[in-house]
Amino acid sequence: MAKKQVFPTKGNLMAIKKSNALAKVGYDLMDRKRNILIREIMSHLDEVNMLRDQIETTFSKAYMALQEANTTLGIITDLTEAVPIDNGISITYKSVMGVDIPVVHYEKAPIRLTYGMERANTKFDYAYKQFYKVKELTVVLAEIENSVYRLANAIRKSQKRANALKNIVIPEFEGNIKYITEALEEKEREEFTRQKVIKDKKEKQNLR
Repeated sequence: MAKKQVFPTKGNLMAIKKSNALAKVGYDLMDRKRNILIREIMSHLDEVNMLRDQIETTFSKAYMALQEANTTLGIITDLTEAVPIDNGISITYKSVMGVDIPVVHYEKAPIRLTYGMERANTKFDYAYKQFYKVKELTVVLAEIENSVYRLANAIRKSQKRANALKNIVIPEFEGNIKYITEALEEKEREEFTRQKVIKDKKEKQNLR
């Protein structure tokens, strides 16, 4: 639909044609960005599923070993409190098509059994090591899932903008172009007719 308040001049026609061309370029760029981001997401999906399976399996082993340790050692709260807090995680960001993607840096420390050996057993040691593995896998999964979330959000925004350009902005520009073009053509026809009438009058006057 054309905006009737647009004044039909050649200057306005040129300006709107230029804006329409830019809007089409913008749409192509948005569509290309969306496709690239979709490919980026797809490249992570298999890895996400694999990591989730690994975490579930490892956590199940760790929990079963912990239950067995509880059975043989009694309440092991004091042992778990001896496990040190891990501060080896830091986060930076990289840009993928203008989207900030987190990069998790994890400084893996060697597994050290910080509790007294005489107070634990092999089941507790095994559970400790499995939970440590779960932590490492969770760090990797957190990075990928957060990346996928950010990429998906960027895709939605790109799709929304592309749809606005395709369904609203570009049709409006093209409607205005049609409106102004038709108005200018009508004006030219009227001017041609007016000039022809003037010419005919002059020719008739010259014949007298």
